[in-house]
Amino acid sequence: MAGLMAGFGNFTHAVVRGIPVSLAKEALRGKESEVDVAKARREHEAYVEVLRMRLGLEVVELPADESLPDCVFVEDAAVVCGDTALITRPGAESRRKETEAMKCALKELDLNIVEMTDETATLDGGDVLFTGREFFVGLSKRTNQRGAEILADAFKDYAVSTVPVLEGLHLKSFCSMGGPGLIVIGSSEPAQKALKTMQQMSDHRYDKLTVPDDLAANCIYMNLPNKGHVLLHCTADEFPESVKVLHSLLHMFTLPTPTLNIFATTYCPKVAPLALRNTIKTTQQGPQKDSRLFGGFILLNYQVTFLCCVSSNPNL
Repeated sequence: MAGLMAGFGNFTHAVVRGIPVSLAKEALRGKESEVDVAKARREHEAYVEVLRMRLGLEVVELPADESLPDCVFVEDAAVVCGDTALITRPGAESRRKETEAMKCALKELDLNIVEMTDETATLDGGDVLFTGREFFVGLSKRTNQRGAEILADAFKDYAVSTVPVLEGLHLKSFCSMGGPGLIVIGSSEPAQKALKTMQQMSDHRYDKLTVPDDLAANCIYMNLPNKGHVLLHCTADEFPESVKVLHSLLHMFTLPTPTLNIFATTYCPKVAPLALRNTIKTTQQGPQKDSRLFGGFILLNYQVTFLCCVSSNPNL
C-alpha cells in the first residue's frame, strides 16, 4: 500500500456549483420531501466555507443555471485522473449540458480534456469508484457498458471493472472509499452483491467497513496538510448506527480527535464536490502534478471527523 496509496486522499481543489431555484420543482430525484431553496443555499454557502476555510481546499465555484435544475450535483459531469479529465455523457438527457461549464473549469486547471462523443455511451461520475489502484464502474440506470469502455480507454494505466447496480441510482449510492485500501459499503443485499463482484473482479485486496445504512456508506476520505486524515460523512442525527461504525475508524489512526458538526438539517438532496487530488510524482523531466477525482455525492447533512493530525503509518 506504500507507493501509489501513500498519497491517497491528498486533495487540493474542490469544484462546486450553485443551487438553482429550479432544483425544487424540476430536478430528477426520488420521493424526498420538498426542497427549501433558501435554506439549501444557506447550507451550501456554509458547506463551501468549510471546504475553503476549515479544510483549506481551493474551491472553484461555478454559477447556478436555472435551465439545469440538477447542476448542483457536479460529480456526475467529469472523472479526473492523472492529468486527464474525462467529460462524461450523463445518462439523463436533461443533464448533458451540465458538462459545458465543468469542461471550461477543468481546462482552466490545465488538465487534458477528453470528451465522450459516442452517442450510444452514457456515464455518470456517481457510478465511478476510484480506489487508488483501479476503477470500478457501476452499470446502472445512468451508466452503460460503452461508457465504461470509454473510461477505460481514457485511463489506460488502470484496470477498469464493471459492477451491476441492482438498486439505487449509482454505484456510490451505497459505497465509497473510507481510506487507502478501505471500501465503505452498505449492508443491503444489492450493496453486498456489488462488493462481492468487486472482490471477485479485482487483483487487489481491500478491507471493508459495512455500515447499516446504504446512504451512510457514501463518504469522502481526505489526507490534508496540517489537518491529517479527515472523513466527510453523514450526521448521527440521520444515521446514528452507521456513524458509530464510521467512528470505529478512529482506532486505525494514532490520535483521537473530536467530531466537528458542520450542519444539522432535515434537508434531503445529496450534493457532491468534484474533488481533485494532487500529488507530486518525480520523473526524469521533473515534478509532475497527479490530479484525481475522489469522492461521491455527500449529504448536506454531514459531519467532518478529524481522524488524526499526525500519522505514523507510512501507508496512509
